[in-house]
Amino acid sequence: MRIISGKHKGRHLMAPKKLPVRPTKDMAKESLFNILNNSYYFPDLKVLDLFAGTGNISYEFSSRGVDDVLAIDAHSGCIEFIDKTVEMLDMNVRTLKSDVFSFLQRNTEKFDIIFADPFYDMELTDFEKLPELVFENDLLLEDGVLIIEHSNRTSLAEFPHYKNSRKYGGSVFSFFEK
Repeated sequence: MRIISGKHKGRHLMAPKKLPVRPTKDMAKESLFNILNNSYYFPDLKVLDLFAGTGNISYEFSSRGVDDVLAIDAHSGCIEFIDKTVEMLDMNVRTLKSDVFSFLQRNTEKFDIIFADPFYDMELTDFEKLPELVFENDLLLEDGVLIIEHSNRTSLAEFPHYKNSRKYGGSVFSFFEK
């Protein structure tokens, strides 16, 4: 994986092969950050990265100047890799080993951007729980957005708070707002 822009632009990172991850492709990630760059001033953001995996999205936000990134993943190997990378690159990314759904139920912190990249084969009912928990628990700040990455074989358009989707190859980013 590669950090596309910011302080660590062009930096390549190699995650251990044993991690159960599917990092967001560079083309899709670059397109997503172009969209976000038009709406947000990165140094002012507070970001939550759910199903963080390798930390790919967290690193991109931090490299672009976000000082408050929280990465959540249930896999201890993923959290360990993120922690080592963050220390090596001197980034402001906090980590928490937790089940995402449990975290969303008990969390009271609010964010400008919540990014979720669950397994593409997750049940549709579990996909639906993500916006449900985010909006029921009021986890977005004013003008905040929930972005869920998913397969192009899955549609989230019928979920409450859905705004739109952008497709990049086999990946789709669905955007949800208050």
